[in-house]
Amino acid sequence: MEAAVEEDAEMLGGPDPELAATMGFSGFGKKARTFDLEAMFEQTRRTAVERSRKVLEAREREKEEQAEKELRSSCTDSSASASGATFAGTTSTQRGTVWSESENSSDEELTGPSKQPQTSAQGPAEDTDDEDDEFIGPPLPPGFKDSDDDNEDDTEEEDNNPVKKIPDSHEITLQHGTKTVSALGLDPSGARLITGGYDYDVKFWDFAGMDASLQAFRSLQPCECHQIKSLQYSSTGDVILVVSGNSQAKVLDRDGFPVMECIKGDQYIVDMTNTKGHTAMLNSGCWHPKIKEEFLTCSNDGTVRTWDINNEKKHKSVFKPRSIQGKRVIPTSCTYSRDGKLIAAGCQDGSIQIWDGNMTVHTKFHCRQAHAPGTDTSCLTFSYDGIVLASRGGDDTLKLWDIRQLKKPLNSAERLPSFFPMTDCCFSPDDKILVTGTSVKRGGGSGKLCFFYRETLQKLYEIDVTDASVVRCLWHPKLNQIMVGTGNGLAKVYYDPVKSQRGAKLCVVKTKRKERQAETLTQDYIITPHALPMFREPRQRSTRKQLEKDRLDPVKSHKPEPPVAGPGRGGRVGTHGGTLSSYIVKNIALDKTDDSNPREAILRHAKEAEENPYWVAPAYAKTQPKTVFAEVEPEDDETDKPEWKKRKI
Repeated sequence: MEAAVEEDAEMLGGPDPELAATMGFSGFGKKARTFDLEAMFEQTRRTAVERSRKVLEAREREKEEQAEKELRSSCTDSSASASGATFAGTTSTQRGTVWSESENSSDEELTGPSKQPQTSAQGPAEDTDDEDDEFIGPPLPPGFKDSDDDNEDDTEEEDNNPVKKIPDSHEITLQHGTKTVSALGLDPSGARLITGGYDYDVKFWDFAGMDASLQAFRSLQPCECHQIKSLQYSSTGDVILVVSGNSQAKVLDRDGFPVMECIKGDQYIVDMTNTKGHTAMLNSGCWHPKIKEEFLTCSNDGTVRTWDINNEKKHKSVFKPRSIQGKRVIPTSCTYSRDGKLIAAGCQDGSIQIWDGNMTVHTKFHCRQAHAPGTDTSCLTFSYDGIVLASRGGDDTLKLWDIRQLKKPLNSAERLPSFFPMTDCCFSPDDKILVTGTSVKRGGGSGKLCFFYRETLQKLYEIDVTDASVVRCLWHPKLNQIMVGTGNGLAKVYYDPVKSQRGAKLCVVKTKRKERQAETLTQDYIITPHALPMFREPRQRSTRKQLEKDRLDPVKSHKPEPPVAGPGRGGRVGTHGGTLSSYIVKNIALDKTDDSNPREAILRHAKEAEENPYWVAPAYAKTQPKTVFAEVEPEDDETDKPEWKKRKI
């Protein structure tokens, strides 16, 4: 058996190539190629050393040339030149020794680029510092400044003067209606703006889709006949919270379709904790900054409630603000902190009460006399750093608070009239400026948008908006544009072409769309699916082509609209006779007075019938007597008759 295997192996691997090719093992007879790894490593090492030597030579050459240039330019006296030559000589000597050492030891080192000595590593760093300090090339003319220097000067000037950060060089005006714009909302990306007002309308504005005519693309009344008090997009921008004058907050999607409606509570239960929802008018509301499904509302029933968008049957938690005597007080404004851990409410007794989101019973911070008692605190807002709280009071003040020491305000600004329970304030994107609006009586001047330093609450700047109150203001951090809602139904957007991004800049550059007059020429296409084929109208494949054809047709282009036959359509009143009643009225109203003599009208054919009898007279000629007519009396003149006897025409 072993002998047979050996014979087979000899046959396959032996020198007979034909047999090996026939059996499919033609490769067995060839020797494998051998590689000398030591020779390959040596070749690689030599190549790397050669490359490193060339790179080092090029670097040394550049450094020597640079050193010579510097020495020539800075050489003013002989001593300086001598020292410079000595320095250059020593440097070159050191470099030569370094290079010789590296060249001698190149055979002993490992493969790869050689390490630079410490002296040469320190040298280029010093040279680069000198290069940064000194200019290369001819000296600059006097009075010339580099563009980088100009930018640095501009940024320094803007830092020193915050007024230049306010984007108010341009503005656009959006016509919401005729009544107060009481709510504004911008989605996080800044693409869409929503406005709500006292006219119950909510309008949607798309900056990318609008042209220079500035028309809203959708208008609706989500809460029927209730004033809109607050509108806000969620943190993701996919849903909108609508707070109105009723007791049920609504959530809409981006296109205005309802997503959920909060349940109404039982108004006959005394303890508001046991009711599932609000029982009185809402005052304010906002979304949670971190959790996209949670939002907050406050109401005249004396509660602040959190809700989950996925559970509309019951609130999530209830907070009940109390007065110093422990009685129920009405919260007029509410908000979350920037991290969503705290809930703050401004109440009618002038207090500000702050709860931890996880503890609903006792307040974490509170200030009992933040504003005058009996005035509505219209707005609370946290700064972007989450430390400072700004409150806009109904006592015409604007105050800043440190939430860690809520007993005394940091600063206060007075004489800021506020007539609306939703006058708000906001921080600038850099957190250094505080903005609010002022209210005016009709004919009492113009409403202003006031800007204050955050640190001192000193007035920095103001804008005359319009001859009505400024109710809402919103400074979007991404767009760097300011939105303002006024008391006469306007929503204004302030922007700067350089400092602002997108937003109003997208729509002002678009021209107004021309109205297509040719659309009035085409008649409506009526679809009758169950009609016989011979009575069906041919389907219009392209409206545009049909319009072009009708425009070229001289008959259709100049043909006026025909009168309406029938009862009327398209807002046009039908002609008389379209209905039975109109036909009767038309006939009754006709003037049917006939001045002709009835005797003459009856006997106008009597003479001809007597002379040429044809139909009736021959049949009765033997039986009928001779007809006798009354003689005609001459008419008397009516001029002598009294007025009441004359015939009336």
